[in-house]
Amino acid sequence: MERRSFLRMLGGGIAATFITTFDAEDAQALASQAPTALRTDSERIFDLSVASGDPSTTGVVLWTHIRPSAYDAATPIWFQIASDAAFTTLVLEGRLSRGAGGPERDHTIAVTIDGQLSPGRQYHYRFIYGDTASRVGRCRTLPTGSPRRVKLGVLSCQDYTNGYYGALRHLAADDSIDFVVHLGDFIYESVGDPRFQDMPFDDRWLLLPSGSTVSLGLDDYRYLYRSYRGDGHLRALLERHTLIVSHDDHEIANDCYWDYARDTLGAPDHPYAEDAGALRRLKREAQRAWLEYIPSRAVENPGETHPHAYSRTYRGFEFGDLGRLSMLDTRTYRTPHPCGEGDVFERYLPIGCSDYASSEQTLLGNAQKEWLRGRLEESRAIWNVIGNQTLLSPLKLGYGSTSLPINVDAWDGYQAERSWLTELLSGSDVANAVILTGDMHSYIASQVLRSYGNLNPLDVSNIVGTEFMTPSITSSNLFETLLRQLEGASGSLLGGLSEAAVRLNNPHVKYFNSAQYGYSTVELTRDCCEWAAYAVDKNVDASMAERQLLARYRKYTWWPWLVEMST
Repeated sequence: MERRSFLRMLGGGIAATFITTFDAEDAQALASQAPTALRTDSERIFDLSVASGDPSTTGVVLWTHIRPSAYDAATPIWFQIASDAAFTTLVLEGRLSRGAGGPERDHTIAVTIDGQLSPGRQYHYRFIYGDTASRVGRCRTLPTGSPRRVKLGVLSCQDYTNGYYGALRHLAADDSIDFVVHLGDFIYESVGDPRFQDMPFDDRWLLLPSGSTVSLGLDDYRYLYRSYRGDGHLRALLERHTLIVSHDDHEIANDCYWDYARDTLGAPDHPYAEDAGALRRLKREAQRAWLEYIPSRAVENPGETHPHAYSRTYRGFEFGDLGRLSMLDTRTYRTPHPCGEGDVFERYLPIGCSDYASSEQTLLGNAQKEWLRGRLEESRAIWNVIGNQTLLSPLKLGYGSTSLPINVDAWDGYQAERSWLTELLSGSDVANAVILTGDMHSYIASQVLRSYGNLNPLDVSNIVGTEFMTPSITSSNLFETLLRQLEGASGSLLGGLSEAAVRLNNPHVKYFNSAQYGYSTVELTRDCCEWAAYAVDKNVDASMAERQLLARYRKYTWWPWLVEMST
């Protein structure tokens, strides 16, 4: 490592909870201290391998975990970044200070790098602990200028107990992917919740430290992240692709929101539902575990006790002038559900209620709304992409005046704010909006309309964007969930969720499939955005599961309607 490289590193742009500050005169001596003869049996030290996330044009966040039984506060931890997998050409090298990887953050390590790497480049990285090297990871920085293409893998909802990660194996092996966008439910806070999980896989059982079937605090959340990351196919995905991750409800509690009246988390199905103090602690500990185990640049203020001040996870990414990605947080600031906190006929199929049209309802909160408004109005990108947890487009049973929203835990429960967003997207300065959505465990391709009451398909001015929903990787799909929650319901009710019925009742929806599992990809070019939907069976061994292309749709910059492509 040349001295000028260390001097460049000293100029700033590297941060971690435990990063060492190097004196310039010691840089050359420090370079000679890095171990060179390395053991490669990495799992004895780095039990959860490595990961990278939140790229910038000149950096990335690198992550690893130290096996607790191998931890020694006196042993130095190094990181290295190279332009090749053999590490013959080092680009950057650093040593973390004593205490890095300790129990305070559950033996996790995150190093945030900026100003040290080149835009639009792939790098290789590793950590070194004593005489042992971690597995080698790949990371990528954001492009600048006018890139020709950017391809994203899109994931959501990976309930470990409910199936195998064959979808992650296929995505890990796809070298055409630039970045992976995960829209939340990276973990499920529950293990054996009968509404979602029938625990059919004997080798995927989990037992929380608390003994509960739902997370009760920090120890439970940390255990879940460690358990999920123990899956070899998830580790392979994290090693090979740089992630951009948001969170949804199951990183915290099912269908959660913010109870402004009590100034605490709202968690209608949680054992703490009536205990405001316990809920506030639960939210903050869920945030802490997420920050420990997800490599991100999310803002963290450890001295703050209120969850809203403690962290902020909505953030933005730029792909040169090709695309601008805004990752939302639609759980932390949202108001309660509009029709009550019961399951069926309140949060789902709210018969006899119309409060979901109230202007008092918000998913984003005021600060995030203004942040999003600013990003959209100032953007000059060809594509304006929004990473969003729940379905933006309406999804109704029935037609016309007899229609009924299926799920008011999504934007259907916050319709005034949806109208605010679609009006914003209709502005002349907001080009080619693409909404990426997860949560509902279905494949959906939909037109985003300024007014969903306008049924004229030829009114081009009413089309303000496109929405693509990625399915669950393993989590129970919409049919399975409703079958559990609507026991004894008429077959006609569930029949209303067939693709033909959904498209008839919701003409803006061009593709709907809630019977399979997998992932999707989105490729941005200067001419079009292409969404491809892949099915991978979650019920068979991940190493044997095959991939099936279900559908492909394109949105061209010069054509208002979605175009179905042959598969």
